[in-house]
Formats: sequence, C-alpha cells, structure tokens
Amino acid sequence: MSVEQKIIFAGPMGAGKTTAIAAVSDIDVVSTESAATDEVALRKASTTVAMDYGVLRLEGGSSVHLYGTPGQERFSFMWDILAEGGMGLVLMLDQARPDPLADLKLYHDAFRKFIDRTGGALVVGLSRMDLCPGSTVAPIRECLQSLGLNVPVFEVDARERQDVKQLLLALLVMLDPSLRR
Repeated sequence: MSVEQKIIFAGPMGAGKTTAIAAVSDIDVVSTESAATDEVALRKASTTVAMDYGVLRLEGGSSVHLYGTPGQERFSFMWDILAEGGMGLVLMLDQARPDPLADLKLYHDAFRKFIDRTGGALVVGLSRMDLCPGSTVAPIRECLQSLGLNVPVFEVDARERQDVKQLLLALLVMLDPSLRR
C-alpha cells in the first residue's frame, strides 16, 4: 500500500531549504527562485518567492512530497498555505547567520500551530556549521527545550543527500514509530 506524506521545509533565507530538497528529490525540483533585488542580493543571487517542490520515493511505493517555504518574512503568507495538509516540519537554520537562536524562535512562533497540530513532528537541521568553528548544536537544543520541545537536531550539509535523508528519516520515525529498526 502506498502512502503519501507531505513534509514542509522552513527556515530563514539561505539556510539551505532549496538545496536540501534538490539533494533528495527523485524528480527535478519545481522552484520559484527569483533574482534577489534587495539586501538579499548581498548574500545570494536568487531567493525562493513562493515555494520549492520535490518528491522522495520510498521503498514500497510510498512518496514523500517536499515543500520548501520562502525564507523571507515578507513572503510569510505562503507559510500557512504550504503547511496545509503537512505531516511534519524540517526547520533549517543557518549557523552562520547573526542570531540563529532568534531565527529559531521566529520560525517556532510562526509554525507553532502547525507543530502542535502534528504532535510535535519537527526536526531541526543546522547548516553551515563549517563556517563557525567551535559551534555546536547544544544552544539550539537548549532553546528548543525551553520552548517545550524535545526534538532531534542535526548538523547538516544541505548539499549532501545522506544528511537530508537523515533529517527526513528522523521525522518519519516521529510520525510512524514502527519505522524504527
């Protein structure tokens, strides 16, 4: 029996959402990248303005539909639209941004109803750790615990299929504990 799951990728601009979806998708990613025209252009040439979409096919015929939200708050109206019908959230955070803990709190607050509705189905991927020598995932874990969440936090390279699959597997196990081996 095939099962369809919808997973949401959220987080600030540049955290690796589009890259992560592309790393694991079994189809060409549908992306709404547009040329950056404001302060975003100082950081990257393009940014997601509506969504990214990919599909990960699992053994047994099941599929995981991957939806990436735009990272800029001015496109936040898309967050609730894309989260509709979602089963879980992959929150990508960029360790090299000025304040990853503030980013965590912003996205936690924005997606809190979704997180509650899914029974806490959330995993966090912390990208660009290589740019911050000596940093660890501990402050993110501690912040999540202070918010009442005990969820997996992983150091990830969004370009690496295995890293992204690890995030998704952790989330899928949260959704269906029978997947544990």
